[in-house]
Amino acid sequence: MPGISHRYEEINFLNMKNILVLCTGNSCRSQLAEGYLRLFAGDKANIYSAGIETHGVNPKAIQVMAEDHIDISKHTSNHVDEYMAIPFDMVITVCDNANEACPFFPGNVDRFHQNFPDPAKAAGTPEEMMAAFRRVRDMIKVYAADFVQTHVA
Repeated sequence: MPGISHRYEEINFLNMKNILVLCTGNSCRSQLAEGYLRLFAGDKANIYSAGIETHGVNPKAIQVMAEDHIDISKHTSNHVDEYMAIPFDMVITVCDNANEACPFFPGNVDRFHQNFPDPAKAAGTPEEMMAAFRRVRDMIKVYAADFVQTHVA
């Protein structure tokens, strides 16, 4: 029947969960988490990321995700206030600072918190700094896969 698949997609979109990943600057950890949550959730959730500040997407975050075949080069660094009109089902804070400063979201919003080290604060040689980004990326990948399996699938 004409229009059925389009209607199904529209209904599916409306039934998808809205998930926000929140961090301090929306430059590293929340960007990594957004990339992996999008990968693992597929068409089961709308994934957003934001910061309580905006610092721009860190080029090293883009690089380490590309190493794992995920393109976040088009991601933008957004402020949490930009998303206040979206009815979120879940908010995940990925750093202690964002957890403490997380604004109130109206409605029945489930909040989750997992503090990850900030790879942007890594010091040392360029290789050591990239190793820090890879370690955090891998931690977030495991968390995101488990999160989707437990709360979205």
